[in-house]
Amino acid sequence: MKIVIQRVNFADININKTEKRQISKGLLVLLGIVNEDGLEDIEWLIKKILNLRIFDDQDGVMNKSIQDIEGDILVVSQFTLHAKTKKGNRPSYIAAAKPDIAIPLYNEFIVKLKSSYNAGRIETGEFGADMDIKFENSGPVTIIIDSKNKE
Repeated sequence: MKIVIQRVNFADININKTEKRQISKGLLVLLGIVNEDGLEDIEWLIKKILNLRIFDDQDGVMNKSIQDIEGDILVVSQFTLHAKTKKGNRPSYIAAAKPDIAIPLYNEFIVKLKSSYNAGRIETGEFGADMDIKFENSGPVTIIIDSKNKE
C-alpha cells in the first residue's frame, strides 16, 4: 500500500457531483492498493498515520500527531498512486489492484482506522466514484509512505 498524507486546514470531497463530505483541520490520506497488500500493510500504515508527528506544537515545531490535536481524517482511494511512467507518456496502472482485491482491502482499512481512532471525525471517498477534492494544504506538508519500504 502506498499513501500520500497531506496536512490540511480543511478538505471536502464531492462524490459523483451530488454527495459532499468534509473535514476540518487534519489529514487528507490518498490510498493506493496493489495485489500483494494485506492486513499487515493496513495495520502498519494506520499506526504510521496516527502517530506521525507533523503538526506544530506551541513552539512551532512539528512535534504533534493527529491524535494529539484531535484532528479529522479524510481517506480517498487512489489507484493512480501506482502509476508506471517509465515508457511513453501514458501512465500504466497495471500495478494497481483490481476492484475485487482493492475494495475489500480499502473497506478493511477504513474499519481498522475507525476502530483505532476516535479523537476526530473520519470521512471517506467512495471507491471507484468520480470524486472532486478541494483542500488547503497546511505548511505545505505532504508525506509519501509505501508499506513495502518498512525497513
